[in-house]
Amino acid sequence: MKIIIAPAKKMIVDTDDFEYETLPKYLDQTEFILKQLRKLNYSDAKALWKCSDKLAEPNFKQLQEMDLHQKLTPALLAFSGIQYQYMAPDLFTEKALDYVRQNLRILSGFYGILRPFDGVVPYRLEMQSKIKIPKFQNLYTFWNSKLYDALSTNNEPIINLASEEYSKAITPYLKPKQEFISVVFGSIVDGKLKVKATLAKMARGEMVRFMAENNVDNIEDLKKFNHPDWKLSTNLSTPKQLVFIYQK
Repeated sequence: MKIIIAPAKKMIVDTDDFEYETLPKYLDQTEFILKQLRKLNYSDAKALWKCSDKLAEPNFKQLQEMDLHQKLTPALLAFSGIQYQYMAPDLFTEKALDYVRQNLRILSGFYGILRPFDGVVPYRLEMQSKIKIPKFQNLYTFWNSKLYDALSTNNEPIINLASEEYSKAITPYLKPKQEFISVVFGSIVDGKLKVKATLAKMARGEMVRFMAENNVDNIEDLKKFNHPDWKLSTNLSTPKQLVFIYQK
């Protein structure tokens, strides 16, 4: 079983708690993307990032100084957005760490795909960013099937806890009959299912923690996610999608 999650915009450097174990698989491709990013002037970079000067200025400076081989943080700790805060990987047992090491993969516009203990540096680049890359339309065509190729080698089930922006970098390359199960965390609003981004990010992090702590290796155990705020909807769920409803 493999689990895919999205990265987070917010990142930190932490070289003390855990040492990185490996370098990202597609580091040469990341170096190429970095070269393209460094061709941007400040205005173009800010437009690409769609952010304020307060965020763009330090990110632009960081871009010029970035070294993909120095001051590396394990990816699982480097991303510090809401999903990762609720996952709380710094509190994992050794068994839970082994579980995510084997099963969890983080999709990334900059690095392609990351194992939890791949060493990374802070960056700002979403998968859907309209970066100009010679001979490629966008990051999806640049990465092509590489992310899937690194993710799954034996037709194993894939549990999708990523946003659509990232999961659609995988879905075109699924093998015939390969299980791809999306987990949806939603609220019933006016009789309709609505996904609220912040709540969904929190739940995705807690789901990863649940899977790691319970060594989940099949879909039936995944359905046993026992968080008090979420309940599996058997009516809305399908063989390709598990739907959990917010209870507050």
